[in-house]
Amino acid sequence: MRIEYDRDTCTGMFQCVHEWDAFTENRDAGKAELADATEADDGVFVREIPEDAAFDAKMAARVCPVEAITVYDEDGEQIIP
Repeated sequence: MRIEYDRDTCTGMFQCVHEWDAFTENRDAGKAELADATEADDGVFVREIPEDAAFDAKMAARVCPVEAITVYDEDGEQIIP
């Protein structure tokens, strides 16, 4: 399972931070940061979701008010949002 985070879309509400500790607040930039992510495209960061963090990662995606976070299953199918 993997997560994609579009940092450019992020509006800095930081709701994801409260759901998964892989997200942290960057108050200076007004954006969340995704730990251990690789920039795959301009402003889009990708990382694998550890099995024990799947629920938290999905919740982080669900609470994002601007849908800047997308979760994909092992087959590459989008499952959230």
